[in-house]
Amino acid sequence: MKAVQVTDFGTAKVLALTELPDLEPGPGQVAIDVTHAAVGLIDVYLRQGLYEGRPGLPQPPYVPGLEVGGTVRALGEGVTDLAIGEKVVALSASATGGYASMYVSDRARVLSTQAYDLDPALAVAVVPNAVMAHVALTGPIQLHPGERVLVHGAFGALAATFPGIAKQLGAARVVGTVRSERVAAAAASRLPYDQIVDSATMLTVLGDEKFDVIVDPVGGQVRTESLKLLAPGGRLLLVGNASGDWQHGVDGNGIWQGNFIVAGFNAGGYLPAHPEAVPAAAAAALTAATSGLADTEIELLPLGDAATAHERLEDHTAQGRIVLVP
Repeated sequence: MKAVQVTDFGTAKVLALTELPDLEPGPGQVAIDVTHAAVGLIDVYLRQGLYEGRPGLPQPPYVPGLEVGGTVRALGEGVTDLAIGEKVVALSASATGGYASMYVSDRARVLSTQAYDLDPALAVAVVPNAVMAHVALTGPIQLHPGERVLVHGAFGALAATFPGIAKQLGAARVVGTVRSERVAAAAASRLPYDQIVDSATMLTVLGDEKFDVIVDPVGGQVRTESLKLLAPGGRLLLVGNASGDWQHGVDGNGIWQGNFIVAGFNAGGYLPAHPEAVPAAAAAALTAATSGLADTEIELLPLGDAATAHERLEDHTAQGRIVLVP
């Protein structure tokens, strides 16, 4: 099979297209012929070596790739509820394996899209993340009907799925923030935001408006300023750190005085501990994807251009999701 390997920690140049032995599913597993593999920031962070030596995370050489889409190639012993050729998406437990023409997953991490009229590139780009968004908004943070939601980094891979899920859960208003250079492009977005504002001026633009839930995949100064936009008793949900600022903080006294809740959501740790949350999340994710609530911009690149995809994420020139085609 064709695959892209991380040969060492470092720049995007360590990504190398190679040939590896074909894979066979073990008991309880599904082999997938990969048609699309989404590229995400977690792939970049792992390749850079930010988590070097951390138990359970990949060490070179490894094949990156968290989100996989394709068709069922073979079924392992005990898997009887899927069919050969069925369209599926999968979310890797180890954030590895997706940048390849073949992928093997535990059955529990494979979701069938066969019954839905979904473009396979859109399916892999939004469905796994929409699953995570639903789990996050119904697990660590309980979003209630009629509440107001603010989403930072509004067009990021995970962030872009929050407005559609929030609307399904009854949010009264969903506002997104973006970097200054993305404000103009926001007007063309089909995502169900009620308003998009510049994160650099959000405190001024939003004025006295307060939010019950703020979703933050950005970190840094945006995270620090978020407390000023929370309603009394509001909840700040931390889902990433795209800013790369690992020294940021939030004011503990502000949290105390505002009766705020700050919660973290890391899907890799949360989902295995809460498998009961997945069925409802999967149904919501597929509904969002098929009903136009998650229509994000997608760019297709050949598998061999994985390095280019990583560079585009690092220099913030990617417009929406980049999806590799083996």
